[in-house]
Amino acid sequence: MTKSVRLEGRKILVTGPAGQIAFPMARALARSNEVWGIARFGDPASKQEVEAAGIRTLVVDLEEPDFSKLPRDFDYLLHLAATVRGDDYDGSIRVNAEGTGLLLSHCRDVEAAIVMSTVSVYKPHPDPWHAFTEGDPLGDIMLPFAPAYSVSKIAEEGVARFCAREFGIPLTIARMGASYGPRGGLPIFALQALMTSGKVTTRFDPCPYSPIHDDDMLAHVAPLLSAASVPATIVNWAGDEAVSLQDIVAYGAELLGLEPRVEVLPVPGASIGSVADPTRRRAITGPCRVAWRDGMRRALETLYPDRVRDAAAGRERQRS
Repeated sequence: MTKSVRLEGRKILVTGPAGQIAFPMARALARSNEVWGIARFGDPASKQEVEAAGIRTLVVDLEEPDFSKLPRDFDYLLHLAATVRGDDYDGSIRVNAEGTGLLLSHCRDVEAAIVMSTVSVYKPHPDPWHAFTEGDPLGDIMLPFAPAYSVSKIAEEGVARFCAREFGIPLTIARMGASYGPRGGLPIFALQALMTSGKVTTRFDPCPYSPIHDDDMLAHVAPLLSAASVPATIVNWAGDEAVSLQDIVAYGAELLGLEPRVEVLPVPGASIGSVADPTRRRAITGPCRVAWRDGMRRALETLYPDRVRDAAAGRERQRS
């Protein structure tokens, strides 16, 4: 393991800095560090937003990466970018696995790195509440909208593990759960679907997850870097609470003044739960600080303040 990490005055590379997970993290880190962000930046507005947050940007496509203008003297690497390409297995592996290897080769002199994987690498389990541990079998989670994703992320983990050993990079592979915050994430996207279409679809009843808020993810970065090792440290990066999508929708619908409606559309063979055992992560980071209801309320108050306020006023009138 590397020495205890203090994220002040350091030079940090973040991949995918305009993304739902990476942007708030990179923005916060840029307040007291020199943060660089690389991505394709297909939308010029996203590049401008990242730069306005004090992050230095460089256009790099991990499918065909050109690192000639990217420094090598970073202290830390946070590789948070990934591609989701439907059933394009070759393209997904090229970006998520090969791209990760090329990036780690370029950044082989960092003090420590985090490569973000996903709890979608676990083989489906017949119990929806099964809490996957880091030693559980890996397999195709059979996501209906992204069949190549879990396979490409398993390949990415293999490449990252090789790079840690070959180049001596202290590395943490962090398997992300259901992240969320004001910029989105599965719980927020579900409620936005409820707002636009009047229903949410999922694979099973119940369909549980381990939601984790932006604030907790940011608080975990330094401990996860401190835990980086050769061979790589592997850890679930998910919340402490297991909660079903049905309960998430019910609570969010109450805050927004909506009728909760969850429709189950089974997908034969697909995973019916994504609960991650937090034991190993808690030993590294300590417990999460943001309870899922508090985090959801805060995110929805940021996104839809009038709607949340009006719904609360309506409930108060009903009680009186």
